[in-house]
Amino acid sequence: MTTAVCPGSFDPFTLGHLDVVRRARSVVDDVVVAVARNASKSALLDAETRLEIVRDALSEAGLDDVRAALVPGLLVDFCTEIGATVVVKGLRGGADLDAELPMSHMNRHLAGVETVFVTADPALAHVSSSLVKDVARFDGPIDDLVPAGVGSVVRAALQSSKGA
Repeated sequence: MTTAVCPGSFDPFTLGHLDVVRRARSVVDDVVVAVARNASKSALLDAETRLEIVRDALSEAGLDDVRAALVPGLLVDFCTEIGATVVVKGLRGGADLDAELPMSHMNRHLAGVETVFVTADPALAHVSSSLVKDVARFDGPIDDLVPAGVGSVVRAALQSSKGA
């Protein structure tokens, strides 16, 4: 059985992320969504909230056989721990490839983990966590960009951060 990991910070989890997970599951026996902490980003949502959002979205989408877990450190260590040999990443465009390619090379160098890139569904290629947060910051509509319930969590977190 092949286990694949779909990693990301998922701040927040979007319909684009869900599409990549669904497509990974269609070609791989076992998929784990790996909620990571990105040291170069300041997260709006804490890791536990992001994990809960992912789990809820997977359940709502009928992907009950897909697991979600927090990545405590290096992705390759997580992959080794769970026996994953493949990382699946979505690409919206050239900038994503430029960012992901060095990471894929490092993952293969460190642990022999291969990366498979899945091109974005054209209907979702404009959706990114950063843009979702930017739109929400200015009270724009985001509910059609994220799984059910995520929009309200994002708006509440933004409201809370304004008061801080």
